[in-house]
Amino acid sequence: MTEQQDYALTGGKIVDVVAGKIIDGKAILISGGRIKSIVAESELPAGTKTVSVGGRYLTPGLIDCHSHVFIGQFNDDGHVLPSEMTARAGIHLKGSLNRGFTTVRDAGGADYGHKVALEKGLFVGPRMFVAGKILSQTGGHGDHRGRADTCSCAHAGGISIIADGVDQVRWAVRENVRQGADHIKIMAGGGVSSPGDKLKHPQYSLQEISTITEEAERVGRYVMAHVYADIGIRRAVEHGVRTIEHGNFLTAETARIMVERDAHLVPTLITYEADGKYGMSFGWSPENAEKNSEVLASGLKSLEVALEAGVNVGYGTDLCWSPKTYQGDGLLIHQKVCGAVEALRHATVNNAKVIRMEGEVGQLIEGAHADIVIVDANPYDGLECFAQTDNKVVGVIQSGRAVRDDLQLFTA
Repeated sequence: MTEQQDYALTGGKIVDVVAGKIIDGKAILISGGRIKSIVAESELPAGTKTVSVGGRYLTPGLIDCHSHVFIGQFNDDGHVLPSEMTARAGIHLKGSLNRGFTTVRDAGGADYGHKVALEKGLFVGPRMFVAGKILSQTGGHGDHRGRADTCSCAHAGGISIIADGVDQVRWAVRENVRQGADHIKIMAGGGVSSPGDKLKHPQYSLQEISTITEEAERVGRYVMAHVYADIGIRRAVEHGVRTIEHGNFLTAETARIMVERDAHLVPTLITYEADGKYGMSFGWSPENAEKNSEVLASGLKSLEVALEAGVNVGYGTDLCWSPKTYQGDGLLIHQKVCGAVEALRHATVNNAKVIRMEGEVGQLIEGAHADIVIVDANPYDGLECFAQTDNKVVGVIQSGRAVRDDLQLFTA
């Protein structure tokens, strides 16, 4: 079945993620890859082609707002050519779509070429928003040179641009925009995997951050910032950064500032759990493992703080080197803090706000893209249905086209 054919999904229980309710007895009429209407099954136009899902649940396609499809091995930088990394990205993208993630925002590495490859059908995968190369200061989280490496190359690090000073960061933003980036990512603080920085130390001067956000906003882009420490979060938000990635040491006071500035938080809690299992096996140092334990311990608290303050909380995974199959497992971590109904919002309607696609994705409503996951369980009984264990996803529809059809509902 192609997205050009009109048809209606019947016999389904529609998950209304905004109201937190299940809608029964309604059909979803799909036309041109979008949801034309949601009506009582008895009100479908005569002659409408129907596909019955047999009482299963229909959720909006999931959204991962911190994905890394281009990164797959800890020592990729300087050792693996971009051509091989792109080939691997095709596998990661297909896996993501089959898990029910119909839209992803890549947080560095993937570029406009990956996005276009999906749009042209050269790859099978989610709708994609890309950052291109990540901006990092010298010695920042994007600078993966060893301490003995004296190369001052501005592109050191493979997926990063090392840019220092107002002129360099301005150029780096413009260069990313020239190459088709949808958003700009900066390293505004230390990270787990980088050798030369500490988690607590903020990165980039305030003038540099302001220059980056000014350049991005002037051409309709926005800035996302990798940052853990509360001081780094506050500096970034107060100088125009729109989305905070990770944010594990967020305090209530800074969360209030985020609300005032309409900034979003995208936690990536699953990566710390997965990397805690696999980190030493793929080459982490004891320092990396120690940093990971630190952010894992504080992650749940930051989520509680953000929700209590009213921050729009999204959902990201940040799975770089651990298996991408953990992509849905992070929902179980969110669920521990706020329950299944709210946690599902994080990966759907809340993330739609993050990528500025409200009403287009993340909800099953009239006019939205027909991105739908068919689930053989009620997700409000537990989001384990999207995780590796007890997974109950049996079908995925993207822009009206069945891309996964375990039950062969669309073969008739």
